Amino acid sequence: MSYQIVGQSIPRTDNTGKVTGDTRYTSDVLLPGTLWAKTLRSPYAHAQITRIDTSRAEKAPGVRAVLTGADARGILYGRRYRDITVLAQDRVRFMGERVAAVAADTLEEAEEALELIEVNYQELPAVLDPVAALQEGAPIIHPDVNSYPGLPKPLESPSNAFVRDVWTRGDIAEGFARSDLVVENTFTVPRVHQAFLEPHCCLVWIDDQNRVQMWSPNKVPHGLKESMSAAFAIPAERIRVNPVAIGGDFGGKGAPVDEPICYLLALRSGRPVKMVMEYREEFVAGAPRHAALLQLKTGVKKDGTIVAHEMDAYLDSGAYGGFRPGAVVGGIAHAGGCYRAQHARISVSRVYTNNIPGGQMRAPGEPQGFFAAESHMDCVARKLGMDPLDFRLKNLIEEGESTLTGGHYRAIKAKETLKAAAKAAGYDTPKARNVGRGIAMGYRGPGAGNTSLKIALNPDGSVVIQTSLFEQGTGTYTTLRQIAAEELPCDPDEIQIEILDTDAGVAFDSGIGGSRGTRVASGAAFQAARAAKEELLGLAEKLLGWPKTETVFMGRDLIHKKTRKRQPWDDLLSRAGRSIVGESVNRDDDHSPVTAFAAQVAEVFVDTETGEVKLRCLTTAHDTGAIMNPVGHQGQIDGGVVQGVGYGLIEHLPVQEGRVGTAHFGEYKIPTVKDIPELKTVLVKGDDGVGPYKTKGIGENPISPVAPAIANAIEDAVGVRIRDLPITAEKIYAAMRER
Repeated sequence: MSYQIVGQSIPRTDNTGKVTGDTRYTSDVLLPGTLWAKTLRSPYAHAQITRIDTSRAEKAPGVRAVLTGADARGILYGRRYRDITVLAQDRVRFMGERVAAVAADTLEEAEEALELIEVNYQELPAVLDPVAALQEGAPIIHPDVNSYPGLPKPLESPSNAFVRDVWTRGDIAEGFARSDLVVENTFTVPRVHQAFLEPHCCLVWIDDQNRVQMWSPNKVPHGLKESMSAAFAIPAERIRVNPVAIGGDFGGKGAPVDEPICYLLALRSGRPVKMVMEYREEFVAGAPRHAALLQLKTGVKKDGTIVAHEMDAYLDSGAYGGFRPGAVVGGIAHAGGCYRAQHARISVSRVYTNNIPGGQMRAPGEPQGFFAAESHMDCVARKLGMDPLDFRLKNLIEEGESTLTGGHYRAIKAKETLKAAAKAAGYDTPKARNVGRGIAMGYRGPGAGNTSLKIALNPDGSVVIQTSLFEQGTGTYTTLRQIAAEELPCDPDEIQIEILDTDAGVAFDSGIGGSRGTRVASGAAFQAARAAKEELLGLAEKLLGWPKTETVFMGRDLIHKKTRKRQPWDDLLSRAGRSIVGESVNRDDDHSPVTAFAAQVAEVFVDTETGEVKLRCLTTAHDTGAIMNPVGHQGQIDGGVVQGVGYGLIEHLPVQEGRVGTAHFGEYKIPTVKDIPELKTVLVKGDDGVGPYKTKGIGENPISPVAPAIANAIEDAVGVRIRDLPITAEKIYAAMRER
């Protein structure tokens, strides 16, 4: 089906304000009497707090409030799983955990007061490896884990593995017994930071009506409201989250972080309290992508048929688990891959350690899982003496089949997507010495959720979309304008976006994330526009005598098809003396019926004298539905690929003995323009999808296959297999020397 506005590359709605500086971020909000807050952090990974003396800090110039764990005893918060203490209570669980907080008239006074707080610690044995944390005798980091709200299943006894999910198919032992070849591998992946430009920050004020007013770059404002209500037993109607722009997210801004501290400081001081993390605090106490260890074992027949596939994944959750939407990190189970097997066992454990807590990042769990799965599939193919492309084509799932974890999808285009990538990359063409090509696959369905949206047509001729979504950079506001303009129809530039606070009479909104924005919000915008149009046609029938079936909506006018008479709709609304509002609550909570496959081919050159890798080209093919905005769609692909390059070759948040070894972006490297190769994109378009326009998600699946495609290309080039990220020249050089 062809559209006038949907499918066109129109400019981003939020571009102008960000370029001119008119866009309002949390740091721009400063209320009269605002205090500045800072926190004192633990120097130990695991220790008992034996004494805290805040008396000198309380008397310091400008100080209005000081808090310790004793002031927040028993309070736990989190996004849905609540295990995070506001301030350390009796013991600290990671190096960088908050021990005390100060609010003062100026930032400098708050920082000076922190130095006056005296804390005595008794160091405790720390467990810093997720596998070691599961061994008998390992310190139990959360003895009270069974009492934490949101724990998916009670544990038989306290354990550092607070979540464990297992998917089985057939008989795995029988499958390996029937296999001609069994291949085993272990892979490790590091923590990486989201590297958003705006660090975590917030402003909390308890107003004259005793209402909690919050400003925070949180992409799930209704979720933040619920979290604060649950943690502090505050009636939800007493909390309002006010709209601000989000300065980058990549998954990391959905959970409460410093809002609980600022609330308690505001409560004690009677003043608004503001906190802005320094980036050194982001690195030592943020919530980066989880580090993980993955063990894979696959049994195959001589002809390359996969018979049995087994995977055990251990996610290093760090000291807490509540910085993501739930206790489970489902994406890592995709290490089962896109392949069929008669016998399978996929196990995922999320394990407490005394490291920095893990959180949410683009395609949570999937870059870890697909790096292991797709690297391992190449290893299996090479052991068999098969080309990795042919091995994948033989075993990829097809229409009517389910994934190894039970995912059922229609319109599966795994093989078509892989073939398109291989063709565009010239996979089979001759290549020079020490040049290699590697293939990797991935898939992801759009996330579920619900959202409320209103579209108002006003007597002054304005068209206003009212939404409680806080745009975090994915172009959702632009998509909403396109849909409203398509359905009404009008020029997208004529449509205004009004961002609602959480008081605005809108039902709960799932917010942005999980590639759900277009899936959920497009349905709401479509329904609201249709409702507004229907009501306007009803008004024309009442006031003008034009039957609905004989009236069309075109830009600023209503047109009677038989007489060709025109009536500006704003004049009609002026006569009626009111606006028309179309409203929709779109609940789309079911498992997605479709998924989107991605296939990528990396071409590399490896310098055998130094181990240096030059990424020459990255070809990415995507199975898509309707594309709402081509330039935005391509931007999501390119952005995901660049982050994947960082994950594969550059980025690493090093943690040694619980201590984060990176303090700023001078040390934590992310890709620059010089690191980005030629990028090729191939779109495998289909007619299936979700929502009124049949779309598929694109925000997350471009990142996952990049790292394994690079690793596979390196082995193709020089014959060495790197099983731990990032893949550095030093690792390649050492592997070549060892070989």
